[in-house]
Amino acid sequence: MTVLEDRIEMADDNGELTLDALFGSLERTTPEGYKVEIVEGAVFMSPQRDTHWEIILDIVEQLRTKYPRRRVKSDVRIDYPGHLNGFATDVTLVSEQAEKDSKGLWSCQDVEFVAEVISKATAVNDYGPKKTAYANAEVPVYLVADPYQGKCHLFTQPKDGDYVTETTVAFGGDVDMTNTLVGLVLKTGEFPRD
Repeated sequence: MTVLEDRIEMADDNGELTLDALFGSLERTTPEGYKVEIVEGAVFMSPQRDTHWEIILDIVEQLRTKYPRRRVKSDVRIDYPGHLNGFATDVTLVSEQAEKDSKGLWSCQDVEFVAEVISKATAVNDYGPKKTAYANAEVPVYLVADPYQGKCHLFTQPKDGDYVTETTVAFGGDVDMTNTLVGLVLKTGEFPRD
């Protein structure tokens, strides 16, 4: 049992609200076409925007040139360290050995890469508590694509709840991830701006 699973089980025993209970309730009430995430116990629900989706799809298509479909995920719930952190990350790459747990969820320990595309309403999460949770889970590579700034921020080398290295690349440039676990160059020339 992982630390995260143990923390969730302890919450069940104490009668506290759990991610499973929250997501179960939200699945019955979320309108079609909306994405739901729980960040530090707060529920965020937002519709998919065209610009957002185009960038996500571009990242997925580029990852698919190197990785099989089974390893590339989008908007799939993965629980992360911290208080009630259940994220539906825009793009996730899981390790080759990754397996779902008994609840049908992927483990954050198997995540090798995460990409988040900024939305105005939730940008504070992507640059703040979600970045911290990814670093605490030791996700090796975290990419933020920000269509408002027209920039990508690449975070690597997680340590003590933060990332040691940040590289910023303007849309139109190449995000070189060849020296990371991802091992490819992400082209941003077709990323739209908001």
